[in-house]
Amino acid sequence: MTKVLIIGAGHAGGSVAALLKQYGFDGQIVLAGEETAPPYQRPPLSKAWLKGEAEMETLLLRPESFYAEQGIDLRTGVTATAIDAVAKTVTFVDGTIEPYDTLILATGSTARKLPVPGANRPELIELRTLHDAERLKTALGPGKRLAVVGGGYVGLEAAASARALGAEVVVIERMDRVLQRVASEPLSAFFTAHHRGHGVEIRTGVEVTGFEAGGVRLADGELIPADAVLVGVGALARDGLARTAGLACDNGVAVDETARTSDRNIYAVGDMTQRPIPAMGGRIMRLESVPNALEQAKQAAAAITRRPAPSPEVPWFWSDQYEIKLQIAGLPFDADRQVVRGDPESGRFAVFHLRGDRIVCVEAVSAPSEFMAGRQMIGRGTAVDFAKLIDPAVSIKNVERSAVTDDGRAG
Repeated sequence: MTKVLIIGAGHAGGSVAALLKQYGFDGQIVLAGEETAPPYQRPPLSKAWLKGEAEMETLLLRPESFYAEQGIDLRTGVTATAIDAVAKTVTFVDGTIEPYDTLILATGSTARKLPVPGANRPELIELRTLHDAERLKTALGPGKRLAVVGGGYVGLEAAASARALGAEVVVIERMDRVLQRVASEPLSAFFTAHHRGHGVEIRTGVEVTGFEAGGVRLADGELIPADAVLVGVGALARDGLARTAGLACDNGVAVDETARTSDRNIYAVGDMTQRPIPAMGGRIMRLESVPNALEQAKQAAAAITRRPAPSPEVPWFWSDQYEIKLQIAGLPFDADRQVVRGDPESGRFAVFHLRGDRIVCVEAVSAPSEFMAGRQMIGRGTAVDFAKLIDPAVSIKNVERSAVTDDGRAG
């Protein structure tokens, strides 16, 4: 009987195990994860779970009983330490050696640490796991002050949740604007104003030089006082286990369009991978998102069961902050102009990024129609009628219908 061993029981690992069964795989499946919980959704950790609006049952990808019912051997609270690619075995921290025919790595990512004094203080909080979210939740409430180091999506989501729980919040960002690495200036300006309108103090262009018992020390000597400090300055691929197998790695494990690594018997999926993005011209990237994890899970499961490969997806992401829902499709690489469609003051608008007459990315704030239309046009690679795109009086559906394909047919 063929045996698939999956290391990492997060969103990617849990999904690929379920998809293997869905696709008719009748061999043995072992799903092994470091956390004690079954596979669960991580995006709610900074939102609904943090605010106490979600139960564990709603967090789980599937009911815990699903794995036994489907014949999936789920093993939680176990840590893999080494791979012997020649013997096709994985060694665990307790000395257990598990053989495999096909290995799937889904070890995710780990929080980046700032190279400053105090960065390893045990009271500092990251937000990668359920345990992290529980630590943060207990530190929040009326009269508490939270310092968020890093103005990325997770930091801003946590800031919004902390305000909902009555805590005072300051966001500390080294760059000139929040979301500078991942979003356009109009989007950064909107969220900065929105957070400030909810009482969040946002400090940009400031450097953190250390963490102390009383808070966060800045380069100019100022101490930002805080009862709790959340550090969210990016993530690194957890590719250490992959390296023990001699797999090709460069800012993540290198995989092809089927999620296969440099070893034909080993696949890798999720945040830990560096992969080609067909919708972006085959650009090699490491993406950190649930849609990315699901797409790669489909790729690996299809390859292992010898089913047709899934259609490539346009990368997309989302973020919920207060009552605002942000949805992004595509990536703004090589864009040469952008259009703001709608009025940011209204809280409902979209930023379209174009290269020539092709949309390559759309950032939609509480504008689901713009998001869906933009995502579809990116996927088709259609040219758009720019005059209609910039005219908010023209329905986005009409803009989409006016698009023209490469061969001149109406879109």
